[in-house]
Amino acid sequence: MMHNGPVTEVSRPMQIFIRADSSYQMGTGHVMRCLTLAGELRQRGAEVTFICRDLPGNLAGYIRSKGYAVELLPQPNDPSYAAFWLQTDWRTDALETVQRLTLASPAPADCLIVDHYGIDRRWEQALSRHVHRLAVIDDLADRPHECSLLLDANASGARDRYQGLVPDSCVKLTGTGYTILRPEFRSAKQRLAERDGRVGRVLVFFGGTDPTGETLRALQALQNPAFAHLHLDVVLGGMNGRKEAIATRCSAMPNAEYHCQIDYIAELMRKADLSIGAGGSTTWERCYLGLPSLTIVTADNQREITALVHEQGAAYSLGETSDVTVQAIEQGLHFMLAHPAKVKEMSGKALQLMGEDRWDEVITRIIGGN
Repeated sequence: MMHNGPVTEVSRPMQIFIRADSSYQMGTGHVMRCLTLAGELRQRGAEVTFICRDLPGNLAGYIRSKGYAVELLPQPNDPSYAAFWLQTDWRTDALETVQRLTLASPAPADCLIVDHYGIDRRWEQALSRHVHRLAVIDDLADRPHECSLLLDANASGARDRYQGLVPDSCVKLTGTGYTILRPEFRSAKQRLAERDGRVGRVLVFFGGTDPTGETLRALQALQNPAFAHLHLDVVLGGMNGRKEAIATRCSAMPNAEYHCQIDYIAELMRKADLSIGAGGSTTWERCYLGLPSLTIVTADNQREITALVHEQGAAYSLGETSDVTVQAIEQGLHFMLAHPAKVKEMSGKALQLMGEDRWDEVITRIIGGN
């Protein structure tokens, strides 16, 4: 029977794509923070699809396990790009991304979010006619972007650092208040007790892959009998190539507890009195929960954030991975144990550094436009 009544248009979910990569070499931080963003967007009714390069140690399987579609770009076949973030030339990556976009969404996507150090204005311009809006997550401010929204939680409110790098019409959300944090961190913050500076529990975490092997070096330092009274929470991602060796080392240390690919690190940070970790995006998670830390720079892109937090007194930098010895880690620990007032002060400065939480504005801008 033909229906002659008024036709009701069925609204479709907002189509959002995220271009981000992960690998043994580059780590998992970009994808993990994008998963947090994706979770918030999905709660608002958006349909989120990831576009990722098929690199060794990628998190495509993990992303799918969280219920998201993943469009995999081919494995790179030109070794001359092996040392670069994108692992191929930008034109090839842009073309392959356009192909995946048009296959998954024949009409222009509502929004494309880019979180990638290897992508700049040229790539973004090539994608612009295939999406209604393009948002960029960056923390380097070292290259131009063609986007309508830019998010940089590392900029500490320095809006002018993107002057000339983005269009005048671009909305810039800069500063630690825009840090991408999983809901578990906000839950842990509500239950956070003031730290008194005494160190009894130490969290060891160097990111999802720890390509420079810092976890084992930290454990070597912590085997010093002077630290036998400390409870150690040792955390690593499932893609860590040294996880068997780390598990073996932890099993030989009565005070060490081994945690692999967990979803409760915020709770471990809440309980910890001190952290030993890398100077990447986890820095802001530690600061959000007022967790003092000894940090080691394990990649070039960590230098700025590590120097900033060190200068603010919210963490203590041990330096670059090439310069940090087991003895340097031991000395840092001895200092923290001997100066609880300094540790307490560090906790307060970390909390102060994060400022007002403005996370909801990020989601509102992406969903509702600029």
